[in-house]
Amino acid sequence: MSALVRMRLAGFLRTGRAVAPLLAGLITLGTLYGGGRAQPAEAYGVSAVVLFPVLAWQTKILLDVEPDVQRRLAQVTVGVARERLAGLLAAVVAALVTVVIALLFPWLVGGVSGPVDPGDRSIPVGLALGVWAHLLVVPAAVALGALASRASVGGAGYGVAVLALGGVGAVVLGLTGSVAPWLAPPIMAAARTTGGDAAALTLLGLTVWALTWSAAVVGGYLWRRRAQG
Repeated sequence: MSALVRMRLAGFLRTGRAVAPLLAGLITLGTLYGGGRAQPAEAYGVSAVVLFPVLAWQTKILLDVEPDVQRRLAQVTVGVARERLAGLLAAVVAALVTVVIALLFPWLVGGVSGPVDPGDRSIPVGLALGVWAHLLVVPAAVALGALASRASVGGAGYGVAVLALGGVGAVVLGLTGSVAPWLAPPIMAAARTTGGDAAALTLLGLTVWALTWSAAVVGGYLWRRRAQG
């Protein structure tokens, strides 16, 4: 299965399909950090929110690179379950690479402020919260991108609709006072947490929420794959 993961990542890179989401992410982050310096926790919280649709789109592109015939051959070779798992693992690897770039980017362009004094603990705490917020986004974005992939929905138009609905819904339903926040991953709640109350119990609750939501969406993706054949 690891060979299939590497093959899908290689296809994603060699075809040049990785360039579009990478550029979109860099342009978005450049615009975000171009407004001035901010504390790491605050900056990374917003960065994770804007990166969510980019990672979902990246996942869809990666899963759509492989031709349908080649995907069916992979199912025969390694089995249906492993073929689908290999696609998700390849998407997670690609997402983690993008997350590392997003975490390093603001330091390269001067988008975050350094410690005020030698005893200032805001930087390490902000970095830890920023890493957590970005990692929280990965499973949700991969799940949404997989659900929007061609193998799941069939047509390209349906895939775009799923991405748009998921991306906008994550923001709208995540606003304070939302009537159904559980319908969306907690990316907005995580962003608010990085800039305010970061109690361990709150972080644990949001993590469980994100993983549960992602598992439900992945379940929908697997069901759609089974229905599509």
